[in-house]
Order: sequence, then C-alpha cells, then structure tokens
Amino acid sequence: MVTVAGVLVAGAAGWAVVFGPLRPGADGPVVADPEAVRTARAFLASWAAGDLAAAGRLTDSPATAERTLRNFTAGLEIAKPVLTPGAARADGESGATVPYTAKMPVAGLGTWSYGSKVGVSRTEAGWRVRWEWGLVHPELSEKQKFQLVEEESAELAAVDRDGRAISAADHPSLAAVLGLGGGRPRGEVRVVDRVTGEVRSTAVRFGPAGAGGGPLRTTIDARAQRAAERALARHTEGRQAGLVALRIDSGEVVAVANGPAGGFNRAFQGTYAPGSTWKVLTSAALLEKGAVTPSTVVDCPKYLTVGKQFHNVETSEIRGATFREDFIHSCNTAFVALRGKLGDGEVTAFAKEYFGIGGREWRTGVGSVDAEVPVPGDETEKAAALFGQGRLRTNPLTMASVTATAVSGTFRQPLLVKGTEQERIETRKLPERVVGQLRALMRDTVTDGSAKVLAGLGGEVGAKTGTAEVTEDGNNNGWLVAYDGEIAVACVVEGAASGSGSAGPVIRDMLAELGR
Repeated sequence: MVTVAGVLVAGAAGWAVVFGPLRPGADGPVVADPEAVRTARAFLASWAAGDLAAAGRLTDSPATAERTLRNFTAGLEIAKPVLTPGAARADGESGATVPYTAKMPVAGLGTWSYGSKVGVSRTEAGWRVRWEWGLVHPELSEKQKFQLVEEESAELAAVDRDGRAISAADHPSLAAVLGLGGGRPRGEVRVVDRVTGEVRSTAVRFGPAGAGGGPLRTTIDARAQRAAERALARHTEGRQAGLVALRIDSGEVVAVANGPAGGFNRAFQGTYAPGSTWKVLTSAALLEKGAVTPSTVVDCPKYLTVGKQFHNVETSEIRGATFREDFIHSCNTAFVALRGKLGDGEVTAFAKEYFGIGGREWRTGVGSVDAEVPVPGDETEKAAALFGQGRLRTNPLTMASVTATAVSGTFRQPLLVKGTEQERIETRKLPERVVGQLRALMRDTVTDGSAKVLAGLGGEVGAKTGTAEVTEDGNNNGWLVAYDGEIAVACVVEGAASGSGSAGPVIRDMLAELGR
C-alpha cells in the first residue's frame, strides 16, 4: 500500500494584519461599499506596522487617535501587534463595523489577546474611522487606562495529581511551564483609574502560576511526566519540540514537555499549522454530515489544482481509494477533492460547536494560546485548511484535546492547575456513530497506515500522523496524535522530515514506558 503524508507550504510567519474574508452572517449583511472595509483594514495595518500617524489620519480625530495609540503601546511595552479583521457588517447606508482580534506581544512576558471593533462612517472627506476609546480595547476609556506590573516569581512548591511533591530537578520542563524553582518573569496588565490609580480589574496575567508558597495543586501524573520528558529528550536530537498528554475522561493534563526543557512552552503557547493531524477534525465534520463513510470511494490522485497545485509526499497516489484509505495513508488530494462537501465556514463552526475551539478562552491555570480556525478567504485556502495548512494555528495542547474529543465524543476543557476558574464552554456531543468511525480510522492508521511506528504497543492504540511544511525549501514540522484507553497525546517536532519519523518514536516510547 502506498504511504501518503500531508504537506503544503504555509505562509511565512510575522507581525501583520491577517486579512479575513467578507462573509454574510446572522447579524447582518456584508458591507456594500468595499471602500469602507479598505479604510478599516488600512487603519489596522498602519497600527500593526507602527505607523501611528498614518493610522490617526484615517480617523475623524487624527491627533487624539495617534496620541492614544502611542501611549497605549509605549506604556505596556508592546512590540508589534497582530490584528486580524473579521467579517465586516453594514451599519445603514453610510457606516460599517469591522470586528477584529488583537494579539499584543508584551515584552518578556507573553501575548495579550482580546477582541474589539472598528467603526467606519462616510464623511465629506470620504470614509473615516470613528475614533473612540473602546476601539483600542473595550475597557479603555477617559476614566480608566492600563498599567503593566512585572515581577519575578518566588520559589514555588507544587504537587502532582496524587499530592506528591514535584520539582524542576525531577521534571525540567515544569520549570518553564509552572515556574518551579522561582526567579521567572511574571506580571499582569491591570485596568486602573486614571486619577486615583485604583485597580479596577486585571485584563491578563502572564508567567508562572502562583507567587511562591503553595503548594500549587496540579493534574500532573509524575510517572507520565517523566516518561514524556525522557522520550522527548531521547528522540528530538536538540530540535525544538512540544508534547501534551491529557486524560480523555476529564481533560486533565497529565504531562507537558518541551524541547529544550527549560525553554519556551511551545506545548501550550506555540502556534503551528497542525498538518494532517487536523484531518481528525475535518473527518469528523464530513462523517457527522454524512458527506462520506469510511467505504466511500474518494480517489487519491498525484495532483489536484485549486488555484494552486496540491500534491502528496513524493507525488504518491492511490487509485480508486476509499475514504478509509485516504485517512490512514494521509492523502491530501482526496481531502481537497471533498472541499465542496462542506460550506466555507462550516469547519470553523464545527470546531467551535463540537471541539470547543474558537469560542471562549481556554483556561488551564497557566499561560496558553488558543487555536485559530479562521473562515477561509477563497477556495485555495479552503482546500489547504482541510488537511491542516493555510491560516490554521494550533499547538500540542489543542491537538491533544481534539484527539480526546474525537475518541470520546465529548469536549472537556483542558486543565493543569486544580482550582482554576474556567468559563463554561457549551459544546455538542459527537454522535456515537461518528466516534466509532473515528476510533476505527485512527486504529487502522496504526495497524495498516502511516502510524505503524506504534503498532508494537499493546491494547487499542489509535493515531494520526501529520507533516506540515513551513517554507518551500525548509524542513517540515512533524506531528503525531494518539490515544489509548486513558490518555490522548499530541507531539510536534520542528525541523523534521515527517510526523511518523520524528514525533512517532517519542509517543511510542512514552506509551511503552507507561506499560501501554
């Protein structure tokens, strides 16, 4: 049987405005005059690029706008923001509203994410952004502003899920994730009264959980954590990597490991295209809709052109393939061919409705970055997104949760620090029929497909491989997600040839050490 792995070049990373499509929605029509949308986007682009004078000139109050934007970024030590416009909506015949999401990188601490909106009106001078405090952030006003407070974390005691002490010496990755050992930067952005300085609320917190004392009660399983760190160190050969394992029945994180162990927590805070591991979710959408069954014939050609030429690794093909064969051998072109079975925004909505992605923020107890599943802007982007490329952004935390949801049918918000207050995320349960089909497809990927690296493990182990290209001529990021009777695991290894060859041995050794 031909082995096919999923790849497609993703866009280069960088600070910028990420342009979204104009789509009709439940709250109103798209903007009739595209010039209004261009004005809003030009304002966001100028702000993101740091050209605050140009941004101000696009508003109906240039001097005030420039001054406020300059004070906002300078006071919070924000470098270059990423501002992502959403779907524009008409506001009568002479106005428009463009919502946007902001990711503000606060120097040395992390990223502050929030949403706001840009209002645009037609004036005698043309379209202008309606300047108001809330445009910058909903909590910014003439009466209150933001204040950044920084400090170093103190020595922190922590315990695992069974109440046993865990330390940075025994579990090096937890030094960065939890702040074990102390001395790590932490801080928060506070909303304060402009006159009195009284703290009104906290907009965002950064850095290790807790400020000394403790003990911090975690969901970590010390045995699983040790196995994960050993496996990652053994197989990544100095490459950057991240791994998350969580309980399928609760969402509790039992292991989180990074390579290098004391570096950036890419397992929770990385932003990666998930490659073909995303086919777990897109397959769920196709199966739930009844667009395919595992036995449906969906040909897997060498090439398929949708605005650009898509292909499989080494231009492999499987003539007359069933959907089962497409999944277990990770055929990109088959998934591209199925793009017409799903509406433009259907995967985005499905991810939110069944997998808890794209709605309320996940709160694990430590800093994490939520996944991004934008509505595709055109057919080419839609085709790429079906096999985990394009503008999709995830990390091992997201993909471990996706795997757990797929094989249990129920989304359970991930948790690392016990007692963390989590917002309730309403989701629907996947039909049992779909869960059974997904489990069988992932199991067959281990026994007959691209994840045979796990075939020697005992019990029911299922998996999905993924290989995500980052640049035209650079190395790939290798992915593998897997499940057994208790846990779901996701691992990414940067600068890899394939998911099965890089992340596969990591998860295999981890599960083997746990006796699975």
